[in-house]
Amino acid sequence: MNQTSCVFLLHLSRGGLTAAGRRAGAFTSVTASSARVPPSPRGHSYSSSVKVRPYLRYIKRKILPHPSPPYSHVCQVGDPVLRVHAAPVDPAAVSSPEVQKVISTMVRVMRQLECVGLSAPQIGVPLRILSLEYPERMLRESLPASRDLLGLSVQPLRIFVNPQLTVLDRRTALFQEACESISGFSAAVPRYLSVGVSGLNEKGEAVTWRASGWPARILQHEMDHLDGVLYVDRMDSKTFINISWQEHNE
Repeated sequence: MNQTSCVFLLHLSRGGLTAAGRRAGAFTSVTASSARVPPSPRGHSYSSSVKVRPYLRYIKRKILPHPSPPYSHVCQVGDPVLRVHAAPVDPAAVSSPEVQKVISTMVRVMRQLECVGLSAPQIGVPLRILSLEYPERMLRESLPASRDLLGLSVQPLRIFVNPQLTVLDRRTALFQEACESISGFSAAVPRYLSVGVSGLNEKGEAVTWRASGWPARILQHEMDHLDGVLYVDRMDSKTFINISWQEHNE
């Protein structure tokens, strides 16, 4: 999770989840200064940047091939792929080059963005695949007080294909979450305290796992993505914030 001034902010997923409870102050703001252009004889003003940026985008589209899924970026809210019910993967196809490419891209993007979870729809592929990981480095960087409160624990990389979720403890906890697919925002979301999951791993082998605390929250968040559900569908709307709101007042 990105470091912010919000306590216990869970930054989910480039779609992925990122580590929670780090120290504040990592967000910085960079602004580009622009000179004022004198008005033209007809009284109109213009900005070279307004003309240049669309032109550069046009040239980029003409020269570079249009990217296709699996993307090396995270799809943003509004993309229809985030609202569809992802399709199951044929178990016999898990070891295929196509599925393995989706899995490797998910892991790469998740680690690049320092997320703790990611789903295939978030990189443009509507398949029922998710990944999660909470490395030791993130645990060391978390606030000591948050470790017990949130139930943080080191988790190795886990891949689930066609996962099925079972609720083990129906009690819920309310904590802040964020999502790389809704970049820049956060809200408090209720999640079950303990869940179980079964499915296939990246080798096509049957696996099961029981999770509680923060790993259970990560898992539920990513499972929602496979059903076209975003955290804003479950949040306490009064807690919805722009995570950089303080910077706008500085």
